[in-house]
Parts: sequence; C-alpha cells; structure tokens
Amino acid sequence: MDRLRLFLTPDRQADRVVPPTGHTAWLTGFTAGAMTFLAVFALALSMAADRLADRWSDALARTATIRISAPADQMQAQTAAVLEVLRTTPGIAEARALSDDEQKALLAPWFGPDLPIDALPLPRLVEVTEAPEGYDGEGLRQRLLAEAPGAVLDDHTRWRRPLATAAARLNLLGGLSILLIGAAMAAMITLAANAALAANAQVIRVLRVVGAQDDYIAAAFVRRFTLRALAGSAIGAVAGMIGIALLPPVDEAGGFLTGLGFQGAGWLLPLLLPPVAALVALLATRAAAFRKLRELP
Repeated sequence: MDRLRLFLTPDRQADRVVPPTGHTAWLTGFTAGAMTFLAVFALALSMAADRLADRWSDALARTATIRISAPADQMQAQTAAVLEVLRTTPGIAEARALSDDEQKALLAPWFGPDLPIDALPLPRLVEVTEAPEGYDGEGLRQRLLAEAPGAVLDDHTRWRRPLATAAARLNLLGGLSILLIGAAMAAMITLAANAALAANAQVIRVLRVVGAQDDYIAAAFVRRFTLRALAGSAIGAVAGMIGIALLPPVDEAGGFLTGLGFQGAGWLLPLLLPPVAALVALLATRAAAFRKLRELP
C-alpha cells in the first residue's frame, strides 16, 4: 500500500529526475500509441473472423444442395423425380430447384454476368432446407441413387468443418499478435527507461547522497513512463477505432472486408488496451529501474 501511495502521489521534486521531454519521452508515447493501434486491428480481425465463421456455419447448418447431372432430354424428368423424393422424405422442410437466372447469379462472380448459361451443359441445382428434427442423409442418398442416378447430395459438411478450423486459427493468430505487440512495447519501453536512467545517473547519485531511497527514485521513473504509455496508448486506441469505423461497408467492399470491425459492446474492448499498456509499462519500467539502480554505485 505504501508503494502504491508513493506511485500515485505526484512529487514534483522526484519528477525532476525524469526528463519531461527528449527522445525517451516521445519514444515511449509513440511506441505505446503505435502498438495499441496495431492491437486494435488485430483484435478486430480476430472478432470478425469468429463472427464470419459463425454466420457462415449457421447459414450452412440447415441447408443442403442436390446437384443433378443428366442429359438435356432427361434433366426435367430427373429434377421432378428428385423433388418428389424430397417431398416424401421425413425431415425435409422445403426443396426447390434453382432457376436459370439464380444459377447464373451464383456463377457471375467467377465468370461474369454475361455467361451464356443456356449454351453450357450445367447441372441443375436443388436447394434443400432441413427441418429441426433433421433427416437421414445416407437413406436420402440411396433413394436418390435409385430414383435419379444423376443426383448427388451435398450436406455442406466439408464446408462447415474448414470454417470452424479457420476461425479457431485466426483467433489464435489474433491472440498471439496481441501478445507479441505487448512484448515489443515492453521491450521498447524498457530501452527508453534504461536510457533515461543512464542519462540521469549523476542526479541519481546525488539523490542517494542526500538520503533518497531506491523506491522513491524508481517510483519517479515508473510514474512518468506509465503515464506516458497510458497517454500514447489512448491516442493509438482512438486512432485505431477511427480507422476501423472508416472502413468501407460490406456492400462497397465487395465482401472482402465483410464484418471487419466491432459490433455493439465490442466497441468497448479497445478501451481496455490503454490500461493494459499502462500496466505493461509499469512492470517493464519498474524492473528496468531497479535493475539499473542496483548497477549504479
């Protein structure tokens, strides 16, 4: 408690030990601000990846697709047979064959809007919506094989599993990025604190001669560097949030930046970064200060 009170209580005499300006001052603030700015984007990317995977997984969870590949003269008959099988299959809530325009819209991102779909031997797609109780996938495959040999059921399992794996790895990557950012900030602040201590070695010796304790001297450095890191980190967090807010919306970004950002209470998470940066600066500066004070005669 005494050390905490010593840290929180301003002392002009002690603060004179630490230079208020100079390369150590701007280096600490700039490092904290830049690292917090990057941490905001790492946090946004991690949260966006998780939301995107959840949204896609939910969208695919209750749907399936049947692809019908048959000669043109048999396509209509096999499509009707597939729809009849689906109509009589327990656990199927809805089934419908996609129109030519809908299939053309699905292929437009890859082949352009002028794709001559009528001249291509494309399979017919049937969209299946699963009921809450579910259906027997293997039994449906056997019925389709018997009634429409050209029909293949895709329950989207091969899509959902990679999405979950990708989301987990992106979350891990985001967490590791934030840890590395914190470690880099601690290293830079430690270097700045060591430089300040070395530059003021003569002043520190004089303070010791007049009776100043190491706790008193270290607290001056810790307080000054922690406040610098807090101020710089706050600026970096605000700049990062502004950058995230200025990203183009989904419809303008063409889906590339889908969901990148924060939603609802998630906008409060970047505000937790400045206190964390201040804590990192406090621990790094305190360790550096006492190590340097032990080295000084």
